Amino acid sequence: MKACVPDDLLACQARLGERRWRGLAWLTGEVTDACRRALALWHAQPGEALLWVSPEPPERLDEAAWLPAGKARTRLGGEHDLIIYDAVSPGAGFDPDAFGALSGTLRAGGLLVLLTPADWGVRPDADYARLAAHPWRAEQLSAHYLARLGRLLEASPQTIRWLQGEPPHLPAWPEAVPPGAMAEATPGDAECLTRDQAEAVARLVKLRRRRPLVLTADRGRGKTAALGIACARLLARGGRGEGKTDEIEILVTAPRPAAVSGLFERLATLRPEGRRYGQRFEAAGGRVVFLAPDELSARVERGEAGGAGAWLLVDEAAAIPAGLLGQWLAAFPRIAFATTVHGYEGAGRGFALRFRERLERLTPEWREYHLSAPIRWAEGDPLEALTSRLLMLDAEPPLPSEEPPEWRLESPRTLARDEPRLRALFGLLVQAHYRTTPGDLRRLLDGPDTRLATLGDAAGPQAVAVTADEGGFDAALAERVARGERRPRGHLMAQSLAAHAGAREALTGRLRRVLRIAVHPAWRRRGLGRRLLAAERQAAREAGIDLLGASFGAEPGLLAFWQAQGFRVVRLGLTREAATGEHAVMVVAPAAEGGGTLAEGLARRFQALLPALLAFELRELEPAVALALLAEGESRPLDDEARRDLADMAHGHREAALVRPAVQALVVDAAVRGERDEALALLAAWAFQGRGTAWLAARLGLSGGKAVDVWRREQVARGLAAGALSSGRAEG
Repeated sequence: MKACVPDDLLACQARLGERRWRGLAWLTGEVTDACRRALALWHAQPGEALLWVSPEPPERLDEAAWLPAGKARTRLGGEHDLIIYDAVSPGAGFDPDAFGALSGTLRAGGLLVLLTPADWGVRPDADYARLAAHPWRAEQLSAHYLARLGRLLEASPQTIRWLQGEPPHLPAWPEAVPPGAMAEATPGDAECLTRDQAEAVARLVKLRRRRPLVLTADRGRGKTAALGIACARLLARGGRGEGKTDEIEILVTAPRPAAVSGLFERLATLRPEGRRYGQRFEAAGGRVVFLAPDELSARVERGEAGGAGAWLLVDEAAAIPAGLLGQWLAAFPRIAFATTVHGYEGAGRGFALRFRERLERLTPEWREYHLSAPIRWAEGDPLEALTSRLLMLDAEPPLPSEEPPEWRLESPRTLARDEPRLRALFGLLVQAHYRTTPGDLRRLLDGPDTRLATLGDAAGPQAVAVTADEGGFDAALAERVARGERRPRGHLMAQSLAAHAGAREALTGRLRRVLRIAVHPAWRRRGLGRRLLAAERQAAREAGIDLLGASFGAEPGLLAFWQAQGFRVVRLGLTREAATGEHAVMVVAPAAEGGGTLAEGLARRFQALLPALLAFELRELEPAVALALLAEGESRPLDDEARRDLADMAHGHREAALVRPAVQALVVDAAVRGERDEALALLAAWAFQGRGTAWLAARLGLSGGKAVDVWRREQVARGLAAGALSSGRAEG
């Protein structure tokens, strides 16, 4: 039987359009009936930009209008009048990240229609297969996350609810906005859609040397389009303005090329005479070029990017490590950082907290501007508020407290029903980790072998550690995994150590990986992170876990923190991650008694391999990171021959290259003793990584080869003296 859409539901949608709002319609029931009602809505829509999200395309539906949830990101930058999200059909499920991404593509007057079973949340859906690490099956997992969504939707007065066999339950939307009420939002700029966007463009075009601009906005405020409009105007102006006509090159970077697709689309629209080649646009007056963070960083290091007159626009800056942002800040006289504060891919809330100190120190005249007015919909949009609540896009950390925090193991079942505590906990993770996404919330509540431990008080959690168990494979499976014949879901760290470090024991042993650790900004540098790790190590020991481990971007400050807690590096990625520009590093510490041998063996293998890696694959690794890695090596006292070689070099009697092994030993000895200054790191870069004279001269600000040679001899002399003093104290 063909379903009909009740007139009052269509009238309700019409009222949304009059206010330039969007809404969510929740259809529950049996598969056939829910899909039939959704198809009726589909055929009743006046718009043409319709999208059906499901594992398979519905019958008699144009396949061009269908999309599997896994490809949601391909629609970013697009616009839709209706989105049907099927989480009820066989094989279908609710993907939080896809739902969040697509919700922002719906324009004013549109409906996001969610299809679910009537008993949604009683059991996991098909999308839980992505959570089910070996040996778990999806149906064995809890469904606390889905049950929470159902409770929130039932309680929401802004949700259109259409249950099977009943008429729709409709919200009481207010009357339409009176004519002329939107006039105040007119930007007075034909190319901009809001006053906020026009102001952001004006500030970008007038960007001054050593005065970086930080643009922040929630999703849907036209931030990326503003970057594109500014690029178009800068190209039209040519050069650096002030009457100059020479060409300009504007470099653009972001964690993913898709993040700036809107920039290039707007640029191409405004400069139709120009030519676009993928992520490069050329026109009279100059060019705009996208570079991934890793490539941009490499070019800056080689002196091929940056310098006088250079421009750089960084989009989604919160998703890029502060170390890289600092490198670019020093290299580019004109630079702007744009970031989303609350968004489906994570939040930029912690960006200013992490980066403000560096901005203040290096460029104290930096400026900030926030875009608040939405573009695709009007203020007060019900869907934006509801989606933020469902996915916790706007989660904030709790208010700071001065009470002594107490340790607590959180229960996912209890946490899923304690919305204030859950929001506070997730808010901690969001502000501390730029890649925290809605899917991470589901993992916290329903991931198998996932533990949440907090330090806090009545005000809420002030620090949180999230861990997951890995390994425990039988010997036969471990061998097949190590040979690349099997890839069981999950166990990423254990499998990586087996595949890249040759350690089958990492698969047969039991490993507990620290997925996230976050501390409230008000409690940082007061030992909470150290307390959490100590508690986790003790809990792992009591549970018979062999190793406690973690993986993160190799950055000197982070490495120092983990090394101070007794963790040792056992693996380093050979290439930079394109999105972060950093090498991924893995660290472990023994927990149970048997883990000591495994941890020592993994660390010893890595240290044996490290000099060769630094000489070849890791030649461009940041010297401070290389020094931190070398500090975990074994220091051997310099013998008389090595000391004589170093003394000859220090006094100019021997070529530096001819005593390189002795210099390497000197560097390792100093690093093991705890020295971490930049001069020692640069000496390591020459001794281990083969960094040339020109590179050293540029990094040190020296005039040429002779000055570099003098500097190198001075560092060796200083190292010899420091080593002798250290030995003398030890003997005394």
